[in-house]
Amino acid sequence: MSNPSEETIFSFHLTKSSWITTLQSLYNPPNEKSVPGLKNAECMTVMTLGAAILSPKRMQLNHLAMFAEWENEVALEMFVNNTKLGRVFSGGWHVRMTFLRRWGQVAEFSHLPEIIGNSESESPVVAVTLARMRLLEVPRFIHWGKPVEKLVRDHPGKTLALAAMRLPRTVSTFTIWKSQDIMREMVTGTGHSKVDQPKRHATAMKERERKDFHFEFTTLRFKPIAEYGSWQGETNLIPKV
Repeated sequence: MSNPSEETIFSFHLTKSSWITTLQSLYNPPNEKSVPGLKNAECMTVMTLGAAILSPKRMQLNHLAMFAEWENEVALEMFVNNTKLGRVFSGGWHVRMTFLRRWGQVAEFSHLPEIIGNSESESPVVAVTLARMRLLEVPRFIHWGKPVEKLVRDHPGKTLALAAMRLPRTVSTFTIWKSQDIMREMVTGTGHSKVDQPKRHATAMKERERKDFHFEFTTLRFKPIAEYGSWQGETNLIPKV
């Protein structure tokens, strides 16, 4: 293991969990007061992209996700190794990341600049979306979002794609892409990736611009720097450059 960084770092965690631990995490998540060095954390249940709305795969209480911002990597190490919830996550998989870009705004992450750096267009990239739903717009969101879920789920340019949620308003997606170019092709519906109906994402974004599904929404892009553990038997989910 490399020496921990002293700079701000982000992480995304996935693990199997008891439903009791999951519910406790959803309604009493770790915060800057309870975990030294933690700046922000979102705990959510895992969702399978493209699953039927009434399927149990939509809210998996036995699978817990956490997206977090840390003052430095030492704080993350202390959380994983020395706290009860951290040890739950240590039995799963997580990726450590440095911030690159932000679009949109969610209050907890509004302090991030719009851009802090760029990685090479052929380098792997991680994208995290986070949204607070307008509850009356949920039916529209489902209608326009389901085709996008299937596009991302089946896209050959991703190595991992899933969604997460915390009732009643928070929804998120987490994706790892083989390169920034491939991710941009998916977003715009252009390029050389051979997928059916490639403009599904672009079409849904136009509908969101016409009438927003959310009262807060952000897309965050990161450079992955290290991964640990396994997720559903899979390791090495970050593509090699």
